[in-house]
Amino acid sequence: MRPWMCAFCANEFPPADSPPEICPICDDDRQWIPSDGPAWFRLDDRADNTLAATEVEPGLIRLSLEPRVGIGQQGFLVETPAGNILWEPPGFVGPALVDEIERRGGIVAVAASHPHLLGAGVSLSRRFGRVPVFYNALDRRWLTRPDLVVEFWSGETEIVDGIRVVRCGGHFPGSSVLHLPRAAGGRGAILSGDTIKGVLQPGMVTFMRSYPNMLPLSPRLVRQIVGRVSALGFDRLYDAFGVVVERDAKQVIETSARRYIGWATDEITDPDDPDAW
Repeated sequence: MRPWMCAFCANEFPPADSPPEICPICDDDRQWIPSDGPAWFRLDDRADNTLAATEVEPGLIRLSLEPRVGIGQQGFLVETPAGNILWEPPGFVGPALVDEIERRGGIVAVAASHPHLLGAGVSLSRRFGRVPVFYNALDRRWLTRPDLVVEFWSGETEIVDGIRVVRCGGHFPGSSVLHLPRAAGGRGAILSGDTIKGVLQPGMVTFMRSYPNMLPLSPRLVRQIVGRVSALGFDRLYDAFGVVVERDAKQVIETSARRYIGWATDEITDPDDPDAW
């Protein structure tokens, strides 16, 4: 029996005769359920979505599907001499994805920045030899498909070959980034999911509790995120939706955080605002 998938977030749920009544991931102020209610489908290992696998730099492959699945994150395959990490997989196990992973040598681990973007991580783990699925312990109640392959972690942990997943909090208490110390020509990079999210304006990023519902984070949590990543060595950032900060990413994060906190606390005001203090 195949797992159930939420049509809106594409997280997987255990195989059963009927789907859950509600998706807890979507029934939350960070996400949304359409007015006509939840929708479900069975995970289909014959699905024929087209995969674009793009090497964005040596050893880092961006994975995106068309048509998109669920939230539509772009995952990554991180290639290392000790094995490959699948970061933020889609809710999809069709031949396009499975064949590409096999062609590149399989995987030794699955991980995601937060519960929204785990997709079919458990099914993909089981497909590739039951490799560990790294999941932050603070977000345990949001795990939609419990399984023995899930490995709970706290603080930060090395996945393989010096690559660490680091908790920053914010969007979820366990929201994290993946630190690639040898990426960007040795300057380092982070895969930030939407723990830190790129925006349309180059040289800016942002931080939110809910992106679709536009709920902001508190200044405390933004400072926490910046404090956690400032200890890492990196110069480049890749988010989960195609935005790349090519250089000076740490400075971009710090500048964006100061701007965000300034507006949130009224320390920055519009020069044309007659009511500003």
